Amino acid sequence: MESAFVLLHVVMAIINFSRGNGTACTLHGESAYPHLSKDGDIIVGGIFPFHSSWEITDSSYLVKPPPLKCMSLDFRAFQYSQSLIFAIEEINNSSSLLPGVSLGYKIYDTCGSTALGVRMAMALMNGNENSALEEPCTKPAQVQAIIGETYSSVSMAVAMSIGPFSIPLISHYATCECLSDKRKYPSFLRTIPSDYHQSRALAEMVRHFGWTWVGAIRRDDDYGNSGMAAFTEAAEQLDICLEYSLPFFRSYSQGKVMRIIEQIKGSTSRVIVGFLDNLDLEILLSVFLEHNITGFQWVGTEAWIFDTELAMMDKHKILQGAIGLAIPKTKVTGLKDFILDINPMKTLGKTIFSKFWEALFNCRYTKQNYSDDSPVCTGEERLSEVENTFTDMNLMPVFNNVYKGVYGIAHTLHDLLGCKQTCSIKKQPDPLTFLEHLKRVHFKTKEQQEVYFDKNGNSAARYEIVNWQTSKEGHEFVTVGHYDSTFPAHLQLSVNMTSVVWAQNTNQVPISVCSDSCPPGTRKAVQKGRPVCCFDCIPCAEGEISNTTDSIKCEQCYQDYWSNPQRDECVKKETEYLSYEETLGHLLTTFSIMGACISMVIGVIFFRYKNTPIVKANNSELSFLLLFSLTLCFLCSLTFIGRPSEWSCMLRHTAFGITFVLCISCVLGKTIVVLTAFRATLPGSNVMKCFGPPQQRLSVLAFTLIQVIICMLWLIISPPFPFKNLKRNKEKIILECHLGSPIGFWAVLGYIGLLAFLCFILAFLARKLPDHFNEAKFITFSMLIFCAVWITFIPAYVSSPGKYTVAVEIFAILASSFGLLFCIFFPKCYIIILKPEKNNKKLIMGKLPVN
Repeated sequence: MESAFVLLHVVMAIINFSRGNGTACTLHGESAYPHLSKDGDIIVGGIFPFHSSWEITDSSYLVKPPPLKCMSLDFRAFQYSQSLIFAIEEINNSSSLLPGVSLGYKIYDTCGSTALGVRMAMALMNGNENSALEEPCTKPAQVQAIIGETYSSVSMAVAMSIGPFSIPLISHYATCECLSDKRKYPSFLRTIPSDYHQSRALAEMVRHFGWTWVGAIRRDDDYGNSGMAAFTEAAEQLDICLEYSLPFFRSYSQGKVMRIIEQIKGSTSRVIVGFLDNLDLEILLSVFLEHNITGFQWVGTEAWIFDTELAMMDKHKILQGAIGLAIPKTKVTGLKDFILDINPMKTLGKTIFSKFWEALFNCRYTKQNYSDDSPVCTGEERLSEVENTFTDMNLMPVFNNVYKGVYGIAHTLHDLLGCKQTCSIKKQPDPLTFLEHLKRVHFKTKEQQEVYFDKNGNSAARYEIVNWQTSKEGHEFVTVGHYDSTFPAHLQLSVNMTSVVWAQNTNQVPISVCSDSCPPGTRKAVQKGRPVCCFDCIPCAEGEISNTTDSIKCEQCYQDYWSNPQRDECVKKETEYLSYEETLGHLLTTFSIMGACISMVIGVIFFRYKNTPIVKANNSELSFLLLFSLTLCFLCSLTFIGRPSEWSCMLRHTAFGITFVLCISCVLGKTIVVLTAFRATLPGSNVMKCFGPPQQRLSVLAFTLIQVIICMLWLIISPPFPFKNLKRNKEKIILECHLGSPIGFWAVLGYIGLLAFLCFILAFLARKLPDHFNEAKFITFSMLIFCAVWITFIPAYVSSPGKYTVAVEIFAILASSFGLLFCIFFPKCYIIILKPEKNNKKLIMGKLPVN
């Protein structure tokens, strides 16, 4: 129905407003007369919803729709109209602004209806004559500009209708961001900020309070839908999720309202963002009370957050603790007294004044056609005796917006008419010229408030953050912060948290999240199929940390660092190597020194009894060299203990390789001596001359020299070096000696193994030679131990972790060294010290029986 009205009146306006020779002016339909008016040189129009609703009638579109019947007188519109009249009277009485030019006004009622709003705008543009004129339509528009409308949806229809004619529409309360589109609404301006800034401010405020999971109810029209769309976009950028966004309009059926109630009851969020107006919330309050929906934290827009009438209706504190954005408080000197002085309205609009008087004082001028018991109006009622919406001045910031709009028109006219001491002309300017100058107007009011419009016709976005707190009278509006879009981004929002009282009259900020925050040491993992605000907290993996709350990923620690057990800090990795200070290091050092000492003691014993048969019979020179090499073998194991360094890494493997080859060479020499000695006893044998002491020394030197060459090549080509092993154990840094060239290492071990195997074979062959004291038996046993130790060493060395790799290598060195020492020298020491009677040449040569 309303859309039909809009189309009808737009077509009529275009026809009636067309200009040109021979085109007659015609006005079809009923005349529309202003409720309040005053003549002047230049007329300012006003459209306000004096009534808040209308009677809904069925329309079949088969007959002409009946006129709308307006209902429910709205005192706020009277306050707006009084503000317009006050500004015009003040300008007309000014000697500095528009001197000699009088401003008049025509103010119409829209009932909050889109169709009626367009019709009244057309009436302001065309006049009210219900006649057909023969002269061409050449006279200018009836008004210079229009102040209004209160609602965004009505303002959109009006702005689209009058936009092609460049008639400015200056709204004091229409905040829909859609009205910033200058292609659709080229002549629309406003003295209230756009919802674009309000939506972003609301989103930033919600995020500031830590709410990431909220619900929303929006007015189901352009104001609510556009505002909620802007809020949703800003909320997504700030990681805020909407659990629901429900449309609502006062004309919704009971079924639709019940679906809204069920949705809210089943929700888990505790915060509701209300993109509504006061009339919507008045209806919702009664429904919420009926279904016991309380305890929610409301976040409101300037459309209702500082509405005293709504606050008085909220007797059950459903909106207790509500917080939202309000137009900053202001003062306009003289405006309050002018609004409350209602007597001048008697002469301005008698019809509407009578209805206003009856509603204001709850009386009737006549009892005719009224069935209630209201008293008869005397006309002497005093405004000081009543307390209602009209006497409430909490909307003074909105009244000031009307005031600023009128002054914007006046300042633009002042410039265009060339006013100085007086205005040079009194004729109203061309609409397009006036509109372009109005967009660029910039002035200060008498209260030093700066007024200007941006490129989209919007005023600067400045808000107060208002909190509903409980008082004896009901609710009290307390300013707890500010938002100013002209400030840098980090300074735009300011809230005094200690002054806020939240829902259910608590000082604790309500919690409204889908999932609790993830503590440091964890990361967020979004739950499948749910918004990003719903997530699980996954502990960081080993070696990774997160040191902030709600981290979306875990950071990898640097190489030398590892995560602590809580996974919230990277700590220096423990450095591991076989040290002298630990128990294992103590034990290995003790056995190494003990082995060296035993070797030296045996050497002393052998030196003491060097002239005895048993020492002479077993090649004393090779025995001393073997004891010396064994001493070095025991001592070289000490190079494996302690923090690896460049020199220790090169020394430990080369010293081990050379000393062990020296040791095995001596044993091999002794084995060959046994074999050659047996051969020498055979008739005609000359073997001992081929392997005498010089040859023995040379063989030991030659075998050892080969190992020295291998070690030198290893050190020259790719020597061992200290190395931080980060892979073996992730939690520790294992300091070890990297082999450099593995070929060099295994060549050294392989050469030792080759000599040991050769020695073992020769000793095994000589084990049954007919001597009472055949050293080959002990060499065979010692080589068997030696080979067993080193064959076992290889898998143990490869599989041992960290410092135990080094310990295994030291153990192999010590075990094989002790094996050689005990098997070869302990039997001799036993005879030398405990059985000296057996230490004689005849027994050793087998000429005496062994007892």
